[in-house]
Amino acid sequence: MTLNAVELKDVSLKFKNLSVLVNINLTIKENDFMAIIGPNGGGKSTLLKVILGLLTPDTGSVSVFGRKPENARKLMGYLPQKVIFDPDFPINVFDTILSARYHGLFRGHTEDDLNAVREALKDVEIQDLADRQISKLSGGQMQRVFIARAIVREPQLLLLDEPMASIDPELQNSFYRLLSRLKNKMAVVLVSHDVGAVYTQVDKIACLNQKLYYHGPAEYAGQVLEEIYHCPIELITHGAPHRVLKKH
Repeated sequence: MTLNAVELKDVSLKFKNLSVLVNINLTIKENDFMAIIGPNGGGKSTLLKVILGLLTPDTGSVSVFGRKPENARKLMGYLPQKVIFDPDFPINVFDTILSARYHGLFRGHTEDDLNAVREALKDVEIQDLADRQISKLSGGQMQRVFIARAIVREPQLLLLDEPMASIDPELQNSFYRLLSRLKNKMAVVLVSHDVGAVYTQVDKIACLNQKLYYHGPAEYAGQVLEEIYHCPIELITHGAPHRVLKKH
């Protein structure tokens, strides 16, 4: 019997008496490719942090591969919405990714570490950039490096917060294809505000606005989007944000 990647049961969380998550029940299975969508301030990033164990809910339980989140962090890779780094630091792509497999001050890297970096470079299709300085990368290339760092420790669950935010719309299709391939190795969960784009790219959708309004196959999610956004929603072409048919 295989374990679910994530199970949240009756999870609620408040900040300063303001409800951010309300009675969330959510299951993420191994090899799911899921997007968490909803309006700004709806709790999407907060939900990722609860799964990671960075935030503790006021009520309810969280399980990651049958463990408490804080005991399952080695099984998770995470790419936050904003990555703080110095683009002028003199380091190449290979060593940037390798740094994610740091074993301590007096322990060097093993051949397994080097092979893991090579595999991560292959997974995100930037093998040709291995020796390039990060200061010479485009925004899209740098985002692939960040994804490679998130998967180089070979997690079973990859969590990404708005990974397309810094990527040009014409390049986003290739990123979605990349993430779709990764689901063969791990569960992939991403937060997105771009309803029209993500709707056609993932297998499952979780529609969140403090409460979880829908969790299931992406093709049926459109039926509940109006309730979440409090206005009619038209799902339109990739790369464009959701279109509202009347003002929020």
